Amino acid sequence: MKKILLFFSELNNSDLDWFVQKGKKETIQPDRLLIREGQVSDALYIVVSGSFSVVIESQELKELAKISVGEIVGEVSFIDTRPPLASVRSLEECVVLSLPRMQLLSKLQQDISFSSRFYRAICLCLSDRLRGTVSRLGYGYELDDLESHLGGFGQSMLSNLELAEAKFNWLLKNMRGS
Repeated sequence: MKKILLFFSELNNSDLDWFVQKGKKETIQPDRLLIREGQVSDALYIVVSGSFSVVIESQELKELAKISVGEIVGEVSFIDTRPPLASVRSLEECVVLSLPRMQLLSKLQQDISFSSRFYRAICLCLSDRLRGTVSRLGYGYELDDLESHLGGFGQSMLSNLELAEAKFNWLLKNMRGS
C-alpha cells in the first residue's frame, strides 16, 4: 500500500475529485488479464482489492512480482508509451479503479498544476520501486550497510503519507460503480 500513499501524498483534493469523476470501478474475475505483454493498455489502474501476478509470458510465465491493494498498474507504459514488457493477471477476484488513458492525457495537457503533481507522484512510485530493486539485489553494499544507506522517509514525508492514507480511503469510499 506504500506506493499509493506516495502517489496520493502529492495530489490535492481536486485531483482526487477528478479521479472519482473520470475513473471507473471495475471488477476483474480470477485468472483474467488486466494488462497483456506487448499490448498498450487503455488505462492506468489503482488496485482497490485483490491481488495480481506480474509475469513475462514470453519467458514461460516467469513471475516478476505480485501486486496488491494500493498499487498502481500500467504507469511505466503510460509514461514511456511503449507496450508493457509483462502481463498482469488476477489471482482472485479483484477491484480496480480504471483511469482512461485518453482522458488522463487530456487532463495532463490542459492542467499544468495537475500535470506537475501527477508526474511527481509517479516519479516517487518509480523511485521507490527502483530503491526496492537495488536493495533486493544489493548493488555495491554489504547487507548490513544497505538499510542504513537507503534509510527511511523523513518526518515531513511520514506526515504526508498519513494524509495520503486518508485521501486513499476517501477515494475508495467515493468511487463510481462499474
